[in-house]
Amino acid sequence: MGDRFNTVAGWALFAGIIALGGGIVSSKFYHAERPEKMGYAIEGVEAEGEGGAAGPGLNTLLASADIAAGEKVFAKCAACHTINQGGANGIGPNLYATVGEEIGKGKAGFAFSDALKSKGGTWTFENLDHWLESPREFAPGTKMTFAGLGNPADRANLIAWMNTQGSNLPLPAADAAPADASATPGEAAANATNAAASVEGQAPANAAPAGGPAAPATGK
Repeated sequence: MGDRFNTVAGWALFAGIIALGGGIVSSKFYHAERPEKMGYAIEGVEAEGEGGAAGPGLNTLLASADIAAGEKVFAKCAACHTINQGGANGIGPNLYATVGEEIGKGKAGFAFSDALKSKGGTWTFENLDHWLESPREFAPGTKMTFAGLGNPADRANLIAWMNTQGSNLPLPAADAAPADASATPGEAAANATNAAASVEGQAPANAAPAGGPAAPATGK
């Protein structure tokens, strides 16, 4: 009995030594450390939080809006809305003179949702842009089933065209271009002077005389 116990104990000890030795050897080949670069990058897929440069703002898009293109975009709305003066309400309200109008009011007794009636304010360019991008985000609970226009230029063109349909509010000026960080102080001053001159219809400060080469910007 004692010999059998010693034999079993010996084999168990031997097995433990083998297992320990195997763990030490395998650790030489396999590391649990985090690699400096995880996996492989997939081209064309941006990491979360990364994105391209922001596009032009609403004011800039409105200042350069294509009215004819906006009328074409309205074709997406025509199944539910009329926009002619005195036009009948349909699935949605008539949209004549909507730009600048109170939100959720008027329109010949159209039954607006409580979500819009309680929104308050007026249909400013900014509110219309937000509404057209996502009606459900602008007024949660709205009866509007249209998902929205994802293209900012399409929204600006549509708003500019709608503005010509009975509202005719002045469009905002384009946002100022960001300053060029690489320009010298003299170049920046010359650029500012030229921008002001072009707005007033004057010749830029560094414009060339008639028939001559352009004069270099000062301050270099």
